[in-house]
Amino acid sequence: MATPGGMIRALHRGTLAQNMVMDRIFSGIQPTGTPHLGNYLGAIQNWVNLQEKYNSVLYSIMDLHSLTMPKESAVLRQNILDTTAAILACGIDPRKCFLFRQSLMKCTGQNNDGNVGLLTYPVLQAADILLYKSTHVPVGEDQVLHLELAQDIAQHFNKKYGEFFPVPKAILSTTKKIKSLRDPAVKMSKSDPQKLATVNIVDSPEEIVLKFRKAVTDFTSEVTYDPSSRPGVSNLVSIHAAVTGLSIEEVLHQAIGLDTARYKMVVAESVIQKFTPIRNEIKKLQEDKTYLIKVLEAGAEKAKELATPIYQEIRRLVGFQ
Repeated sequence: MATPGGMIRALHRGTLAQNMVMDRIFSGIQPTGTPHLGNYLGAIQNWVNLQEKYNSVLYSIMDLHSLTMPKESAVLRQNILDTTAAILACGIDPRKCFLFRQSLMKCTGQNNDGNVGLLTYPVLQAADILLYKSTHVPVGEDQVLHLELAQDIAQHFNKKYGEFFPVPKAILSTTKKIKSLRDPAVKMSKSDPQKLATVNIVDSPEEIVLKFRKAVTDFTSEVTYDPSSRPGVSNLVSIHAAVTGLSIEEVLHQAIGLDTARYKMVVAESVIQKFTPIRNEIKKLQEDKTYLIKVLEAGAEKAKELATPIYQEIRRLVGFQ
């Protein structure tokens, strides 16, 4: 486990050098506690890959965004730590990216507790993206439209004040959208009232087996991939491919001769193998809250160093200073 001191030294590359990086990745995750299978395959796994490919990467725990749904303060604080532990256990390395809490980036000169302008979701999202001059934002296909406000703001600002903001582009996830195990017509969600619908990355092997055994398929025993006519089985194939790194074709080849009942257990075992070391690491990290807090604080300090000159230049351009 990297120490916060070592992490800070590894991240200390200089603010000017960071601002000169051509490509900069920004993304965030809401602190809803430990993620589920869909979160992992659709976002976090991609985050891990991106931190290896780019020199300037920022990942934020979006605690201000989470206020759109009321939560008890103690629950929110715990969810922030649990989410941090989970993404670290999944492979996010604070030596290769800036990992921080969104609310720690709020200007310290503000004495108010927030307002509509701060907490309106699309506005806040656009501000997060542009504050760091982000060039790319990893999103799923259903989130591309969410980028449009940030793109529009960047273009309008550049037209009025000169070229300043890069217009952020979407990096589309290549993973198929993971569906509910109980209703493959909808995406997997932590808020699903059906407990068997969602696989959490901290589920025990027994829980994972049960959920896949109860997964909705159809009356055809052969394993095929046809999302429109066989959404349940196709969802299992997508999950199997994503957790193993195999293609859909390779997964189908492995499934030749298996009926869907046996195939469910093959997929369950693949998920168990993927998540067992992650679950064990999450438990270790959750026992060290001090470390988790220091990781987020160190990441926030580095993000502030990056954002401050950008923010000051924005103020100068619009005439505030």
